[in-house]
Amino acid sequence: MSRRSGILEFAVLGLLREAPMHGYELRKRLNTSLGVFRAFSYGTLYPCLKTLVANGWLIEESGGTPEDAAAAPLTGRRAKIVYRLTAEGKEHFEELLSQTGPDAYEDEHFAARFAFFGQTSRDVRMRVLEGRRSRLEERLEKMRASLARTRERLDDYTLELQRHGMESVEREVRWLNELIESERAGRDLKGPALGEPARDTTEGASGALPRPGDTPGPDAPGDTTT
Repeated sequence: MSRRSGILEFAVLGLLREAPMHGYELRKRLNTSLGVFRAFSYGTLYPCLKTLVANGWLIEESGGTPEDAAAAPLTGRRAKIVYRLTAEGKEHFEELLSQTGPDAYEDEHFAARFAFFGQTSRDVRMRVLEGRRSRLEERLEKMRASLARTRERLDDYTLELQRHGMESVEREVRWLNELIESERAGRDLKGPALGEPARDTTEGASGALPRPGDTPGPDAPGDTTT
């Protein structure tokens, strides 16, 4: 499984944990709530849904009213398919939520993980945030070293671009510091006090989510392609 498809599967399972949806609703939520998926198509989503159904993590159900289903053959239109998370799918998603390996710190995967922090336990949130901060601090150190080596050979515009990239990473590190401090102090973002059960919703976290890697410097790694 590619990293990109793994992120999409994670996000689809997380959204369907909130409520069953049909493909159009899922695509809209992925585009609007999770900015990392702004530019993907149905040609990407439906193979992902088929894979999740084949794995037993989702089931397909006919959407709409019984009258709609009965009228579908007469109108020539297919009834809408609604996707519902199975018990096995919920268990698999919770297993994915508990993972704190290096993939959780990368640009696109971190954005998707953060969007579901409302469903994530405090200790996992802390490990992901601290891992992300460590990764960005390493990136920042490399960017500063590169700038110091090449400063004299760069024209003003290239130099300004590198400075802009460094400032973007520095801003995210400051943001992460604030989040980590809030977690340590027991303050949650629009939710119950830390230590209480996490809310089963993504609202609140995703709306203010920055998109790491939007304007990286020349030395900043991260796959931002679609």
